[in-house]
Amino acid sequence: MLKRQNPSTPEHRRDLAAHGGALSMSLNDSRSFFNLSQLVLSAGQIKPSPALKHSKITYFEVEIVDVQSKKQICIVDKVPPASTLLDVKHKFHKACPQWYPSRVGLQLERNGPFLKDSVSIQSLAVSSIVTLYFTDLGQQVGWTTFFLTEYTGPLLIYLLFYIRLSTIYDQVESRKNFRHPVVHLACFCHCLHYIRHLLETLFVHKFSEGHTPLKNMIKGCAFYWGFTSWIAYYINHPRYTPPSFGHKQVSYAALAFLMCEAGNHFINVALAHQTNSGNRTCFPSPTYNPFTWLFLLVSCPNYTYEAGSWISFTVMTQTLPVGIFAFLMVIQMSLWAQKKHRLYLKRFYPEVRRKAAMIPIIF
Repeated sequence: MLKRQNPSTPEHRRDLAAHGGALSMSLNDSRSFFNLSQLVLSAGQIKPSPALKHSKITYFEVEIVDVQSKKQICIVDKVPPASTLLDVKHKFHKACPQWYPSRVGLQLERNGPFLKDSVSIQSLAVSSIVTLYFTDLGQQVGWTTFFLTEYTGPLLIYLLFYIRLSTIYDQVESRKNFRHPVVHLACFCHCLHYIRHLLETLFVHKFSEGHTPLKNMIKGCAFYWGFTSWIAYYINHPRYTPPSFGHKQVSYAALAFLMCEAGNHFINVALAHQTNSGNRTCFPSPTYNPFTWLFLLVSCPNYTYEAGSWISFTVMTQTLPVGIFAFLMVIQMSLWAQKKHRLYLKRFYPEVRRKAAMIPIIF
């Protein structure tokens, strides 16, 4: 007879335990893999962590070369693309303190025009190295200083002659001779003219960037101050003779002078308002102010009124120095007007093509 094997023997229990343990481990692995799969599916596609992007800024090197000797003066390095030419001039001034920014003239080509301070370096760059040619512009002054100095001199000089200093005129003759009313009127008109210029320089005109050489201011002051001395000496002289046609000539000329001064002021205000508002898409148009209606005939009415002021002053005083000064001023302003008229033709052709520059039909 065969004996039935007792299932509770130790060997049997060990086999069951081993088999049950392996089965439980396989079930646990299956459940863990299933749970991991469910987690991945619910979380979506695994995305790699984004890599840090480092922005790379390209810097330029600006080589400053002397325009005459073609020798390198210095290299301005690490210039950002957004930098302007004025920024380069400031860095150049730090490297070479003897040349301050307003004295530095930079050109892209040796015979090319001087670049404006607002030009960006990136617009000039063809490669990472930008070569600019340097020119010493000499000692510079600002435009406000230029005009204030130029206009203050005639105002003070004329008053010195008007009070008849003993160093200029003979005091005995000055007390003996009676002053004609036109002498006082001429002093008022002359002072009014230059006071208007000074006030407009301070409060109306908005000067653009840039400076002018000191020698230009010296030449301008020599011209205005010299002619003022000559004009004032004759008008305020004790032996000055009044105009030939008397009171009518003085009155009509003085009225024309005041109208031209008022027109010049209103035109300058209109031009300044156009610049400040930023509306430069069309040529200035006349307003309800009658003094601005001259825009219908000429493109530079401020020069027209300026010339009219000096012509009226010549008729009012009837002196040769004033006539010569007025003649030179008309010539100079006509040249300025024609130059500005050509610029207007390029910018506002439809509006300006039928207008004259300064004087209708003639200029």
